[in-house]
Amino acid sequence: MEANEFGPQGFPELKNDTFLRAAWGEETDYTPVWCMRQAGRYLPGQVRASETRETRAAQDFFSTCRSPEACCELTLQPLRRFPLDAAIIFSDILVVPQALGMDVTMVPGKGPSFPEPLREERDLERLRDPATVASELGYVFQAITLTRQRLAGRVPLIGFAGAPWTLMAYMVEGGGSSTMAQAKRWLYQRPQASHRLLHILTDALVPYLVGQVSAGAQALQLFESHAGHLGPQLFNKFALPYIRDVAKRVKVGLQEAGLAPVPMIIFAKDGHFALEELAQAGYEVVGLDWTVAPEKARDRVGKTVTLQGNLDPCALYASKEEIGQMVEQMLNDFGPQHYIANLGHGLYPDMDPEHVGAFVDAVHKHSRLLRQN
Repeated sequence: MEANEFGPQGFPELKNDTFLRAAWGEETDYTPVWCMRQAGRYLPGQVRASETRETRAAQDFFSTCRSPEACCELTLQPLRRFPLDAAIIFSDILVVPQALGMDVTMVPGKGPSFPEPLREERDLERLRDPATVASELGYVFQAITLTRQRLAGRVPLIGFAGAPWTLMAYMVEGGGSSTMAQAKRWLYQRPQASHRLLHILTDALVPYLVGQVSAGAQALQLFESHAGHLGPQLFNKFALPYIRDVAKRVKVGLQEAGLAPVPMIIFAKDGHFALEELAQAGYEVVGLDWTVAPEKARDRVGKTVTLQGNLDPCALYASKEEIGQMVEQMLNDFGPQHYIANLGHGLYPDMDPEHVGAFVDAVHKHSRLLRQN
């Protein structure tokens, strides 16, 4: 490689910056597209034969997360198959509670499980100092650096984390839940302890996200996956202030570390009641789930924020022809600029990769046609 093919951090020069330009609100020749969970289990051959769909669930999921080589391979696989406009590092939001000293296992067929969830305020004493979290998560930074090198500038690499309320919900609940009643009980009965925990998580997330950029991430997404369990009042009290705080402090942290700013995306699933607030929370991009009508969302957030989303992932069960029609409608509704195409949630393990390809191709094709007309 010639010396001039390397960027400022010694990484290969970026060849396709369409996703980053859209995230910053700049004009693009076509609509960039990536998929949440694009490195997921829907791809049949994962990390060579030993990592097929069947065996991966059975092995310790988190040992995969701790292997930079495996994470890199899983991140790159979808890009070999589809012309995606961004990569997202293979990891999990629950590595942060782990780094705070909590035990988390992935139970096949059930999802994440915390054998000893937080039950009382005194349980907060068990948590490690949030200042140590970034050093505990060096394996994520190594995976990002390795992947950024191996991407060879093909597309930008996205880093991510779970937002404080979403992490708190898992840590108190002990796993997934249809109601999050234990976690919400804390908000109502132990508001001060809840704020204390949310502060601890924010203090852990900020250096973790800055560290991801330092390691090579070119954009960051914050997942507030459990926004929908909160109504507007609880959201404004226990989720939004910390979402804002993360963005503000990460931006300051990047500046202090002498790093260039990166676009930040907030994805609050089922948080449609807070779109206006999220659009002003300090993020360049607001991700939408499939329950939100694009035109209405655009009216509510204004012209300056980039929107990301929001095809129903289950639409990929439809025929390729229907996928094309739904994509065309979605692109018309969002409009050509200030927009990144995605699904309204992650890909599911039983989805046909051919249909994922049809989605990606349809976005590229129809968005170019839309600009010509």
